[in-house]
Parts: sequence; structure tokens; C-alpha cells
Amino acid sequence: MFSDIVAKNEASSLLCRPACEDQGPVFERTSLAYSPCSERFTVGERTFSRQYAHIYAARLMQMRPLLSERAQQKWGSDVLIRKLCDLQTGEQCCIVGTLFKRMELQPSILKEISDEHNLLPQPARAKYISETDELILEDELQRIKLEGKIDRDKCVTGSVIAIYGAEKNEGKFTVEEFCMADLPPQTQRPMVTSDRFVLLVSGLGLGSSQADSMLGLQLLVDMVTGQLGNQGEQSGAAKISRVLLAGNLLSQSTQDKDASTKPKYLTKKTQAGSVEAICLLDELLCQLAASVPVDVMPGHHDPTNYTLPQQPFHRCMFPLSSVYPTLQLVSNPHQANIDGVRLLGTSGQNVCDIQRYSSMDSHLEILEDTLRLRHLAPTAPDTLGCYPFYQRDPFILEECPHVYFSGNAPTFDSKLLKGPDGQEVLLVTIPQFSSTQTACLVNLSTLACEPISFSAFSADDDEESEMNVSH
Repeated sequence: MFSDIVAKNEASSLLCRPACEDQGPVFERTSLAYSPCSERFTVGERTFSRQYAHIYAARLMQMRPLLSERAQQKWGSDVLIRKLCDLQTGEQCCIVGTLFKRMELQPSILKEISDEHNLLPQPARAKYISETDELILEDELQRIKLEGKIDRDKCVTGSVIAIYGAEKNEGKFTVEEFCMADLPPQTQRPMVTSDRFVLLVSGLGLGSSQADSMLGLQLLVDMVTGQLGNQGEQSGAAKISRVLLAGNLLSQSTQDKDASTKPKYLTKKTQAGSVEAICLLDELLCQLAASVPVDVMPGHHDPTNYTLPQQPFHRCMFPLSSVYPTLQLVSNPHQANIDGVRLLGTSGQNVCDIQRYSSMDSHLEILEDTLRLRHLAPTAPDTLGCYPFYQRDPFILEECPHVYFSGNAPTFDSKLLKGPDGQEVLLVTIPQFSSTQTACLVNLSTLACEPISFSAFSADDDEESEMNVSH
């Protein structure tokens, strides 16, 4: 672990005379092979004239052979796999289809136009599930209501699953069992004995009024660049081979939605809040990119397109840091191969959306569920905005990553998940740095993960408060 490496050089101290007249030891940062693998998330010519039904059709077409094979493994090779148009009453069979959850509390644009319908506006909710929700399974031609042994509240719209049972009561399908596609195949991770770390940070929240978060952020930058701590901590920082910033680099307060509706004479001499925040981000990236390779992902509050997949920031936004070849502006979702270890993750919009429309509260549980569904964002495009793809669904997981992360979580959590065919995946929820002052360190050689926290002075602290960096 990273804390063990730092502790090896415990004898050295900051408050002691230098051993000799020279400048001391020089630590070489570990350099690793890097290849981005996010080509499928790149949107070329953008056109929004297509219907969203195409992405559901492409999703079902790609997932049907995988789920048919999985169903035969679970229920026997002689299991009867039917389409809904061939379904017969009382016949035990398996059906592969896309789930649709009809939700009474789901926000609707028609319900929001309260003036025309003389209705009260819907209150804001943390979750939109209720006892009246219904599960429906769809294929290319028909749909059927579901009942039986399937957790209605846990399921979300857009999930492609295989169900086993029979059509019995009033045209409803009684589910006895169901299965997901489970983890995709995985390439073997190279066996390396030396420690190599990747630092995962999310939710910097630049542009907010929290000064203590800026101090913690500067402590993080100084730690990574080797300007903080004694020789032991500097030698540990040299093993951080890459930094990944997973979205929401700007605060929500930088989004002034009222500016477009105000008269021009009121906004003539004002500047958008995001301009100053981007300049601050550029300065931080300049410090980092001068010392270590950095991947920068956009998020929900950042100045890029709203729909998934979010395209990379434009380099002209970062005039100071873009001159460094170590700065990589990447998409959201992002996938990369770092010295044979495949990383895949998002800035957290997919996980937060599933949390709102299901009974699951843990970001780590949702992350595992999307991996077993083999789909990054099953709720897109129903409740999560995405580009209207029509020939393919880029969010389908064709290869199992070694590290699967999600940004902007309320707390840090991690889990080493083992699949049925020997897959090993490290699941990581990256906490929001602006509120938790915590980042994550992932050891690529062992897939171990630990949080690293930066506490700073606060207005509520007493006089004995001290800055602290804890592993």
C-alpha cells in the first residue's frame, strides 16, 4: 500500500540538518505505457433527427446472443427460448428482452406544464419509486407485464435480461428466475512486483465559496508533485504514475441559468462564473502536468455537452497546461490501458440516475449491478440524456476492465469483485473532493485501493487545529 511505502523512510525528518551540502536525493517518477481506448465514445457528425428507438433495438440485438448463451448455462442447453410473439399460455420458457418500468412519480414534461393543466408542480424527490410501479418486458415486436420473483424496485428501465417462467394470469408473465449477462471476458493482467499507483480524484468544485477545499486541493497538488512531506513521502509520490480527474471540476454555482433570461443591459459588464473557475483549473493542471501525466474527464457541471458520452474539453480552454504533452483531455465515459491494466469509468451521472429510479442507495452496489448487466448506462436515454445512436450501443461492455470506477460519490468505497470465469475487477467509488477532501490511490500491481485525505484549517476548528495528510 502507499502508506507502507511512505513509512519505510520514517527516520528522515523535515526538522533536521541536511546530511550533506548537496540538494539531496532525486526521485524519478515511474513511467508507464499508456494507450487510450475511448474511440467508441467519440461522436463524429452530430445529428439529432433520429428516433431513440434505434438505440434500444441495437442494444437488444447485441445483447440477445449473450443472454441466450447465459440462459442455457443456467437453465440447461434444452431450455426453450421464445420471442413474445411466439409465447403460449402455460408454457415454461425463457424470454430475452428489455425492461421498462412504468413509474407514476417519474418526472414528465406534460406534468411540469402545470399552468395548462391546472395542476400543482411536482415536488422535488430523492427517489421516484412507489408501490404502483409496474415492470414490463419488451422485445422487437411486443411487450408483456411481469410478476413473480423479480425485484421491481431494484430494476431500472433499459436493462436487458433473460427471464424464465410462464404466461399465466390475465396475460401476465410469472417470473420464476431471471439472469443477467454477467461479467464480460477479461484479458489477463500482467504480473508486476513493483508498486505503481494511479490517483483518482473527482468533484473538485472550483468556483465555489469554500476556501478550505482550495487549501486541501493545493495540498493534493503539492503531494503529487513532490513538494510536500519528507523524503519518504516524496519517494512514495514518485510512484504515482498518473492522475485521473473524474468530472465536476467546476462547482454547480458557476452555472448561472438566469443569465440567458436577463436583459442585456444588466449583463453587459458581467462575466460568467465558469470563466474564472476554468482559469483556476488551468493553473492547477499546469502544476500537475509539469510533473505527472493527467487525464481530465468532463462532468455534469462542466462546460461541455450535456448528453452522454460527453466529449473532451477543448484545448483552447487551457492555454497554460495544454502546452504539456502529459495533459490528456478525454471523454466521459473514459477507458484506457495503463501498462496492461484496463481502466473504465464515468463521472457518476449513470450511477446517480440509477439511484434515483431504483431502491439501491449504495454507489458501489449500483456499480456492480451495471457491470453484471454489461451496460454502463441502462437508464439512457429514458431518464439520462445520451446521443441517439442507431447502429450500435457504445455503452455495452464487450471487455471486462480491471479497474471500474465512478466519480462524485458521497463517500469512498471499494471492492474486489471476482467473476465466474476468473475475472478480477476493482470497483471504486471516488468521493467528491470538495466536500470530503479525499482522493483514491489504486495500486495497479495488486489492485489494492486506499483513500488519501487532506484536512485543512476550518472556521469551526480550534487553535490547535493543524493541516494533515492521512493515508
